[in-house]
Amino acid sequence: MWGGRGRSLSTLQELFQRGRSRLQDVPAPAVEAKVLLLEASRIGEVEWLSSPHRRVPKRDELRYQRLIEKRLSGTPLAYITGRKEFWSLSLRLLPGVLIPRPETELIVEKALEAAGRRNPTIVDIGTGCGNIALALARELPGARIFATDVSAKAIRNAELNARDHRLGNVNFVRGSLFSALRGLGLEGKCDLIVSNPPYVSAAEWKALPAEVRDHEPRRALVGGETGLEFIGRLVKGSPAFLRPGGNLLFEVGEGQADRAIALLGRGYGDAEVFADLRGIPRVIQARKNGRRLRT
Repeated sequence: MWGGRGRSLSTLQELFQRGRSRLQDVPAPAVEAKVLLLEASRIGEVEWLSSPHRRVPKRDELRYQRLIEKRLSGTPLAYITGRKEFWSLSLRLLPGVLIPRPETELIVEKALEAAGRRNPTIVDIGTGCGNIALALARELPGARIFATDVSAKAIRNAELNARDHRLGNVNFVRGSLFSALRGLGLEGKCDLIVSNPPYVSAAEWKALPAEVRDHEPRRALVGGETGLEFIGRLVKGSPAFLRPGGNLLFEVGEGQADRAIALLGRGYGDAEVFADLRGIPRVIQARKNGRRLRT
């Protein structure tokens, strides 16, 4: 039971302790209890740290209880708060749009290295909430970026985030893979194509936690029967849009790197695999045959 002290108002610290106890079975109970408490009481980190013994109005305590119960029912924290941080950007997240993962920041890191000092033309395939495209837009203000997604909700979500962060160098286009780019005159002109594609297999999807299966978009996660079908289409379609020496960077799942590299055809020269912080091969970078990008 939630417990309490009768009619007396609880303090922030007391509510935090109760919330942490209730959330003991989630991966980071202290972190999530604090995040939900700040959300429920509409305060920031500074006020939380400076006034832990501040009394909380009953309506905020009840809201906190509701958020705790929602989290215990399996709703991901990011969908409850409506926000997710990526590359130090606080991004809005609409329900049903893929939640960005920390390991995807490796794509941003490697894309920035590949871009060097130029003002590149970049395409982000399957942008979701816009996390990769907007991170690159902030770091490369002179870049021309096109971000696509088949989901109208994802495009709307990404546009909201672009407005929030005043990043006007990203063009969001709805469409599947490269069909969204037709008529934009980008053929043979892109310096970088980046993507966090769906790469979960049909069998892996069934084994994912209910928190993922019941809330996150299946088509943003499942890449086909083997998990590599979407990647195969990405690899096949990219050379037509890359300039000679341009780079394709995309994320893969655990154990997929060798099979994904095998999909690269004669249109690609050098290919490298980069591991994430857990040592898992996570990002593949393939260079289109031709001269290298100048830096």
